Amino acid sequence: MDWLGIKEFIKDLIKLILFIVVLLVIMIYVFSVTQVLGNSMSPTLMDDEVLFLNKAQYRFFDIKRGDVVSLEYADTKFLIKRVIGLPGESLEIKNNQVYINGELLEEEYLEEDLEYPDFRLQDIGYETIPDDMYFVLGDNREDSMDSREIGLVSKDKIEGRIFMRFWPLNKIRFF
Repeated sequence: MDWLGIKEFIKDLIKLILFIVVLLVIMIYVFSVTQVLGNSMSPTLMDDEVLFLNKAQYRFFDIKRGDVVSLEYADTKFLIKRVIGLPGESLEIKNNQVYINGELLEEEYLEEDLEYPDFRLQDIGYETIPDDMYFVLGDNREDSMDSREIGLVSKDKIEGRIFMRFWPLNKIRFF
């Protein structure tokens, strides 16, 4: 191998290292991949589906009702849930219906005939949702560990918004 060959090898190696560093920065701060574990979000998301997560969106935009998010729970576990209640709102679940500030929340993504217990925000010690806190629920309300059990979720515990399901390939979808 002559000097010119070594020089080209070093250039290619530097390009590869830079590519890997840029890819790692993107994966750590912008996008990530996550997997659904369990059925708490069915029928929207099913067990073992693989999703893309936008980690940067909430640095620039507000969290919205209906967003499907990944949130940190118990330091090492992540949950995937839907944002239902926003800061400043009161919330009640009565007769299998969610009411925000006394008005019925239309939820087309839920299966029919779900039955789950009544709930009031006061059950976890709040009249309204405080600033930078959110009430999240799984779409499968009968089998979901969500804000009814774990309490309100602070904004800093929300890792990002699910924006695409890419596995299985026959169920690719943008959210």
